[in-house]
Amino acid sequence: MAKTRVEIVQDNLLGWLASASTAVTPLPADAPLSPHTTLTVRRALQLFEDQVMSRLLDVAARELRKTNQSFYTISSAGHENNAIIGALLRPDDPCFLHYRSGGLVMARSRLAPAGDPILDGVRSFCASADDPISGGRHKVWGSKPLWIPPQTSTIASHLPKAYGLAYALRRAHRLGLKNGLASDSVVLCSFGDASANHATALAGINSARYAVRRGGDVPVVFLCEDNGIGISVETPANWIHDNYSALPHLNYCELAGTLDEMWDAAAAALDVCRCTRQPVFLHLHTVRLWGHAGTDVETSYRPVEEIEAVEARDPLLANARRLVELGAATPAALRKIIAGVQVRINAACAEVTRGPKLTRAAEIVRPLAPYDEPAIRATTHVQAAAKARVELFGEPLPEKITVPLKRTMCMHLNSALADEMLRFPEISLFGEDVGRKGGVYGVTQGLQKKFGPHRCFDTLLDETTILGLAQGAGLAGLLPIPEIQYLAYVHNALDQLRGEACSLQFFSNGQFANPMVVRVQGLAYQKGFGGHFHNDNSIGALRDIPGLLFAVPARGDDAALMLRGLVATARTCGRVAVFLEPIALYHERDLYADGDNQWLFDYPTPDRILLPGEAGVYHEKAKDVLIVTYGNGLRLSLRAARRLEEQGIKARVLDLRWLNPLPLEAIDKHAKACACVLVADECRATGGGIADAVIAALAESGYGRPLASVRALDTYIPLAAAANLVLLSEQQIVDAAAKLCATVKPAR
Repeated sequence: MAKTRVEIVQDNLLGWLASASTAVTPLPADAPLSPHTTLTVRRALQLFEDQVMSRLLDVAARELRKTNQSFYTISSAGHENNAIIGALLRPDDPCFLHYRSGGLVMARSRLAPAGDPILDGVRSFCASADDPISGGRHKVWGSKPLWIPPQTSTIASHLPKAYGLAYALRRAHRLGLKNGLASDSVVLCSFGDASANHATALAGINSARYAVRRGGDVPVVFLCEDNGIGISVETPANWIHDNYSALPHLNYCELAGTLDEMWDAAAAALDVCRCTRQPVFLHLHTVRLWGHAGTDVETSYRPVEEIEAVEARDPLLANARRLVELGAATPAALRKIIAGVQVRINAACAEVTRGPKLTRAAEIVRPLAPYDEPAIRATTHVQAAAKARVELFGEPLPEKITVPLKRTMCMHLNSALADEMLRFPEISLFGEDVGRKGGVYGVTQGLQKKFGPHRCFDTLLDETTILGLAQGAGLAGLLPIPEIQYLAYVHNALDQLRGEACSLQFFSNGQFANPMVVRVQGLAYQKGFGGHFHNDNSIGALRDIPGLLFAVPARGDDAALMLRGLVATARTCGRVAVFLEPIALYHERDLYADGDNQWLFDYPTPDRILLPGEAGVYHEKAKDVLIVTYGNGLRLSLRAARRLEEQGIKARVLDLRWLNPLPLEAIDKHAKACACVLVADECRATGGGIADAVIAALAESGYGRPLASVRALDTYIPLAAAANLVLLSEQQIVDAAAKLCATVKPAR
C-alpha cells in the first residue's frame, strides 16, 4: 500500500535522524545555540519538543478520525516555528490565535503550566466534555490561565478585537482593573496569508495604525503565518511583504532562516512593540503540509512534485538538522524526544477516547446566556453620591423636572448614559460622531465634556472596528457602550456580534466574556429624512444571534430604565446586548394630537431598572383584543386602540420592550385574558420582525383563539411620503383589529 503524505513527512524526519552524522562537539545546555544569539541550547531543545508535540497531535487527530474519534483535522503541520513566538511572549500577553498555532500553544504552556497541553489537545479535537476550554463544544485553541480567549474564526475576524484589547489596555490599567495583565503587556494575534486579504483583517490592522496616528497606544503584534496558499488558491509571491512592509505606523519584521535567526528577530520585534506600544507585523514564512484539512485532496490542485518540494522545507526537519549540525543534540537525543512525545500522545488518546462527551442539550447551552437576576438587581445599590450628581447635572436633577418641562426620549437617554458613566468608571462610550458632535441626534450631547475624551470619544467610520474595540475593551475589564449610527450599518459588521462577541462565553465554557451594550439607532418613520440606510426596519439578523440580548424602547422613561437594565446585566453576567433606539421617537412629544405632550415622561430615579421579561401593558382591563407591539408600533397601537374604542372594541396593548428573548410569559398571560390577538409589527413581513415568533409561540401553546398580524411590506424604504405606503400604519392596525374581533364573541 502506498504511503500517505503524513507518513512520507514523518519518514523524512526519522530517516534523516537515523542516518545523520554526530561528529560535532556537543554544546553545553546553557550555551548559545550559535554565536550572537540569545537562544540557548536548552531552550532550543524545548522548542523542538514543543514543535514535535504539535506535529504528533496533528498526526493523532488524523488517525483518530479514521475511527470517528476525532472531529477536527485542520493541522498546524508546517507552521511549527510559531512556537518561537509562544516561547518569547509572557503569560500576561493575551493571544488571539489562528487555527494553525499548535506550536505556539505548546511553547506557551511552559510559561504558566496549567494542565497537560497534550492531553488537553486530544480532548479538544475529540470533543471531550473534559476539554478545559470549550468543554467539548468546539476544537479551539484557548486557555484561561494562559490568557488565550478561544477563537472560532477562520477569516481573521479576531483581528479587530485584538486591536480593541491592545487599545484598551492603558485605560484598564489606569482604572486598576484586575484582569491579570500588566502595564506593558502586548497582544498577539495570529492569522494566515490568505485571511490577511479579508476585509475584517484589513479593518483590524488599519484601525491599529489609525489609532497610533491619532496618538494612541496599540501594543498589538500581528503574526501573519504565510504558507503561500489558502485552501487551493495560491498567494502571489511576495504579496504579504509588498502589502505590509512599508505601511506607516506599522513596524514590519520578516521571520525566515534558521531557528536561532528567527528567534532573535522575533525577540527584537516583540521588544519594539512592548517598549513603543505600537503595532508590529511579524511575517513568519511557513509551509503547509498535508493539505488544508484531513478531507482535502491536495493532489487535485497541486502536482506531486510541488507537494514534495514543500515537504522538503519541513521546519521540523530543518530545525533537527540545525540542532545536530551545531552540536546542540545528537540524532539519538532527538529521536528520544520524538519517541517520548509519542508515548504521551498514545496515553492521552487512550484516556480521552474512553472519556465523557456532552450528552445533554441543557449542558451545551448553559454558558451561552448566563443570567443572575438577584445579582443584577443588586447593582442598583451602587449609586453615585448626591453631590456628584448635582455637579454633573446641575439643579434641578433630571428626576425633579416635571410638568411642563418633562423631557423626550433623547434627553432621558442622555441623562441615563451620564448617570451610568458616573456610577461605573469602567464604562466607555464611543462610535461615529458621539464625542464632540454629541451624536447625529444629540443623544450623547455634552458627555465628552463631562467625562473627558478617554471615556466618550469618536472612532473611525467603520462598524467592524467599533465592535472589535468593544470586544477588546470588554475582555480588558471595561464596560463598553459602542454606538452604531444606523441599523442598516450594523449589517456591515454583523459577524463581530454573531461569530465573535456572542460566541465567546459559549466556546470558553463561561471562562471569558466581553460584556457590552451596543446602542443602535434605527427603525423607520423619520419625518423629512429617508432612504433605506436611515430608515431600516429589519431586525431578523439580530434576533437570530444566540445569546444576544435585544431591546427596543418606545418611550423615554422606559428607555432610561431598560438601558440601566442592560448595563447591569452586561456588567454582572458578561452579556452582549443590543439596544435599538427608534430614531423617530427621540424627539417625539405627542401621542394623539399635535401639542398634547402625552409622549413626554418623568425621568426615573437612578435606583430603578427594567429587566428582560418585563413588558409594558396599557388598558389592562380591556379583553376584546390584545395588540402585541414594540417601538414605533406602541404609539400607533395606542392611537388605534382609541379609535377602536369608538367602535365599541376594547383593546389591550402589550409593549414587548424585549425582542430577544421575547417576554413569552407576558404574551401568554395577556393573550389568555383576551378574545383574540393581533401582532402589530413595524418590521418587514418575511423574517424581518417578531410577528412570526409571537404567533408561533401562541399557536404552539394551544392558545386556540383567532390570531393575526399586520406588518410592513418586504421592501427597502423609499424617500419622503412614499415611505408611508410600505410601513405599518395606524389605519392598518384599526382595520385588522376590527376584522379580527368580528370573528369572535368578545370576552367581557
